[in-house]
Amino acid sequence: MAGVAAIIVAAGRGTRAGHDLPKQFWPIGGETMLRRALSLFVNHAEVGCVQAVIRPEDQERFRSSTAGFDILPPAFGGVTRQASVRAGLEALQSHRPDLVLVHDAARPFASNALVTRAIAAARFNAAAVPVVPVADTVKAVDASGAVIETLDRAQLRLVQTPQAFAYPALLDAHRRAKTAGRDDFTDDAALAEWAGLTVSTFAGEAENVKLTTEDDFARAEAAQLARLSDVRTGFGFDVHPFGEGNHVMLAGVRIAHPRGVSGHSDADVVLHALVDAILGALAEGDIGVHFPPSDPQWRGASSDRFLAFAVERVRARHGLIAHLDVTVVCEAPRIGPHRDAMRKRIAEIAGVSLARVAVKATTSEKMGFTGRGEGLAAFATATIRLPWSD
Repeated sequence: MAGVAAIIVAAGRGTRAGHDLPKQFWPIGGETMLRRALSLFVNHAEVGCVQAVIRPEDQERFRSSTAGFDILPPAFGGVTRQASVRAGLEALQSHRPDLVLVHDAARPFASNALVTRAIAAARFNAAAVPVVPVADTVKAVDASGAVIETLDRAQLRLVQTPQAFAYPALLDAHRRAKTAGRDDFTDDAALAEWAGLTVSTFAGEAENVKLTTEDDFARAEAAQLARLSDVRTGFGFDVHPFGEGNHVMLAGVRIAHPRGVSGHSDADVVLHALVDAILGALAEGDIGVHFPPSDPQWRGASSDRFLAFAVERVRARHGLIAHLDVTVVCEAPRIGPHRDAMRKRIAEIAGVSLARVAVKATTSEKMGFTGRGEGLAAFATATIRLPWSD
């Protein structure tokens, strides 16, 4: 039995955020919003299991966003938020939790202390929700926009998540609502009220905002950058000769070519240069220190593993990657037709937005080993931000 379980609702489309990608998979400070929301519960000492609810078509994005997390397989949500929460509750049946926390992936900045308060509140009440006071004057208006009355804000509260419940009580309430044909509740507290439960409140947090629009994301990103005042830049360089083969790997993208490339792992000069740039900014050695070419386990290895490692070293120090810039030097293959795919793959591995990745190319005007078509070279810089420390 898992004493406390958490359901993270991440099955929405986030259309108001103004982006084709579902907003829960947007990066904020180097991590997707979903990963930030999940990590809070994965790392909380009192939470026994974590159940995410997603759309079936988001499974690959979900796997990428939750790499390294010890969580349950995702449940698949419905058309409404209520249907998605119910799917998460049903998926938890075999774990028989005492309490369940329901949290929106769109609130990635909740704190460990807030989760602790939610659990404590649910131990005394079958239903409890975090709230914050209403600071502004609130008015009721009619269909034309004319004010009907001014509401007493002393009695008003803004409701947040995670909302906490006795698991059997919330599961029963959801099943009853489904049987009654009620699928229109906007949060679980409203459903619990309808089911006859008394809903108590506990202190929420001003920082626990829900990200909905593109402006919300821009402000969140700016806030994350502002707290990381130690700005560093690292430089990386790599070179590999051509050899036997019929393709080259550049930035994790397979590009057809009359010759292959020989060297460390899959000899991806772009990713190798980026790894050295990031490790240089961290002052943590270079690619050869962490992945010695003499070690047979790295022979033919995919270089995306090396870049993912370097990115994780930044996250381990509570930092983020602000920008990655790489220049490829070669006579062939032509980089232009593959530039967008290369940028996209780097952004995916590094967990940053496409706007933070630059890929350029040049020749050496027929001079030197690259000019003679003997190999490829890449120069890279990485700008990272870390919390300030001596």
